Amino acid sequence: MNKQSLRHMKREATANALADAAFALALEKGLDGFVVEDVVQRAGYSRRTFANHYSCKEEAVAMAAVIFHGADEVEAWIGSLNEDMTLLDSLYQLMKLQLTREHIWKLRQLVSLSKEHKALEPYILSALRSLQITAQDTLSELSRGRYPNGYTHLLIGAVYGAVLPLLDGSLNVLLPGESSAEATEAITFDHYLDTMFDYLRKGF
Repeated sequence: MNKQSLRHMKREATANALADAAFALALEKGLDGFVVEDVVQRAGYSRRTFANHYSCKEEAVAMAAVIFHGADEVEAWIGSLNEDMTLLDSLYQLMKLQLTREHIWKLRQLVSLSKEHKALEPYILSALRSLQITAQDTLSELSRGRYPNGYTHLLIGAVYGAVLPLLDGSLNVLLPGESSAEATEAITFDHYLDTMFDYLRKGF
């Protein structure tokens, strides 16, 4: 591993620690209940380091939802993929890996916070866009030029559009790991994901 890779990993780890600290404080005290100084004290960094990564506490809170701790698992999965697998099936497996209970819960909490604090909204849009771009880049890599231009964008747009109602509570869907006792008349996340991809495979 070269120095540039190590530097990138260290920078990413610092950004993640600051974002996690800001997100935890937002849940504990509300967005108005803490300042940047509280974030850096909790994370163990300086205000200057914070400024190197984020413009404000709202941005740090929002970016906590982008952090995905299963990147190594996804990378290993990509390396073992069958080249004959369709792009749609590849995306299905990728969503199963990435949309964990913790990840969806964080996104839901972020959306809930934004309803009380409108200053968060632009940063949430930026965070969601970052997730979408990452998925788009992965899908483009997996496509290996086998699909028409725009196909990967269509798939990513459809899938992320279908995920958004899970975050604002518009749909009664159980998160991975939740039991039916926690919500009445709810469908499981796996069932929702399967239904969504069935529509993409067969049409509406």
